[in-house]
Amino acid sequence: MNENSELITQAIESRRSVRGFLPKPIDRALLSRILSTASYAPSGSNIQPWKVHVVEGDTRDTLSNALVQAHYDKKSEAREYEYYPTEWRSPYIERRRETGWGLYGTLGIKKGDQESSSKQHARNYEFFDAPTVLVFTIDNDLGKGSWLDYGMFLQSIMIAARAHGLHSCPQAALANFPATVKHHLQIDDNEVVVCGISMGYEDPECLANTYRPPRIGLEQFVVFHE
Repeated sequence: MNENSELITQAIESRRSVRGFLPKPIDRALLSRILSTASYAPSGSNIQPWKVHVVEGDTRDTLSNALVQAHYDKKSEAREYEYYPTEWRSPYIERRRETGWGLYGTLGIKKGDQESSSKQHARNYEFFDAPTVLVFTIDNDLGKGSWLDYGMFLQSIMIAARAHGLHSCPQAALANFPATVKHHLQIDDNEVVVCGISMGYEDPECLANTYRPPRIGLEQFVVFHE
């Protein structure tokens, strides 16, 4: 393995969802470099379906306040797509529970503690204190293939961020309040809010960042045909 391949491997394997960031801002030139690198992600017929809204400063704070308020008010907005299955089944429900309660257990949140659970969920809408938030949209008339392409683009952003010493947290939670997001960012109605990514420098003192969700082994998802 040469030096370049080792660096790529390290960037991929060190990527994780960080839930506590320092207030240190990301240099605009560095952020532009990351997004430019990610733009080389593949897409069917090179249609490049991604649209990125970089949210920082006062706009970030205003959006955060609105989302936090909507969360605590239990405001309901029509979702534009379903991220998770409408009915859970094995083995996915077990993996979801293991991850959810693994994180909450690390934070000392016990089952049934709805107040603490709600407060921790609200951290999504505080963007875990990250100074930069990326909000992603896609035209609502594009097909599943474009959504697959989008996933490769999002991964490319997070890997490129790790290559430059940054961390990130992909957040489907932003899609819970698409109308609020669109209002504050002046996004057209013909676009779907896909997700967000909070990005910045990891806070090493944040307890949530000590949790590492497990990964399944190759034997559980790989079949070799010979």
